[in-house]
Amino acid sequence: MAHEPLKTIHGNKNGNHVIDFRSDTVTQPTSRMRVAMANSRVGDDVYGDDPTVNELQNRVADLLGKEAGLFVTSGTQSNLCAMLAHCHRGEEVITGDKYHVYVDEAGGASVLGSIMMATIKTELDGSLEANQIEKTIKPDDSHYPISKLLSLENTVGGKVQKLKNINSCIERAKKFGLSSHLDGARLMNAAIKLAVPAKTIVNNVDSVSLCLSKGLGAPAGSVLAGSKKFIKKAHRMRKLLGGGMRQAGIIASAGIYALENNIHRLDCDHQNAILLAQKLHQIKAINVVPEDVETNMVFITIPKDSNSKLQRFCFNNRILINVDSDPIRLVTHLDISPRKITFFVNKLKSFFS
Repeated sequence: MAHEPLKTIHGNKNGNHVIDFRSDTVTQPTSRMRVAMANSRVGDDVYGDDPTVNELQNRVADLLGKEAGLFVTSGTQSNLCAMLAHCHRGEEVITGDKYHVYVDEAGGASVLGSIMMATIKTELDGSLEANQIEKTIKPDDSHYPISKLLSLENTVGGKVQKLKNINSCIERAKKFGLSSHLDGARLMNAAIKLAVPAKTIVNNVDSVSLCLSKGLGAPAGSVLAGSKKFIKKAHRMRKLLGGGMRQAGIIASAGIYALENNIHRLDCDHQNAILLAQKLHQIKAINVVPEDVETNMVFITIPKDSNSKLQRFCFNNRILINVDSDPIRLVTHLDISPRKITFFVNKLKSFFS
């Protein structure tokens, strides 16, 4: 079911008639974003000659308070470039056991960099405990890998990591000589929720990845930011991974448009997620806690024998959800409106009646 061709339900070539709650990665570029892409100035980015890519890198570096930025194809590639730049073969990254770099990136750091991954418990709010980080750092002993990098994440499962906790973890890691990286796939959601500049959240990390293709609505791309020395290393890693692109300004222009137009509107996604949770809470068969919603993700549980039937029912009504996870994750984004939420909830009421 999950792999059925979506063209069978797309109303047109843009899929505008589909209501898709699977992720915020499914957003369609707006007409104005497409115009910006079509009119972008381009050059050969492998030679550093693409003016639009250079502008995007500089803008993100400034946004995050770092010296330099590097445009890459995806968040996974950004995190991998970071880990390869921070660590040598046989060294160790400490991260959460539920974090994306450990669970959802195909073990790339280990496969391609011979980097060890040491995990610690991810708390219910997505945070890590500084004391657990310290306990996981290896002693200076030839029997053990060298603990080199702490990799954090914000947001985690829609939960916003508090500044105090992030800084406490970073300080503990630095005490033992570790660098720090933050996977900021949805960093701007955290910044909007906390009502602080993004650079405030990542002020103390050595490197940070910002994804452009999730809530910000660009079709592709992430930017890795850090010191000039670090980005020079990461640039080599991007080349090693085959991530060098030529006239990439066509894609980078979408990222610039997203930074200019789609950051502050993320609060609409957060409010829509709350609305979705509140409406779903009215359905007796669905277990959801509206008060748990912090950003753009809603997690629900339903009777276990309903999953496949519900997915088929939704599919037939031009609604896409992913029932493979428990709880089921529903994600709001710029293509989800209150009207679509009402339509979805009414369909669920019909299904569970």
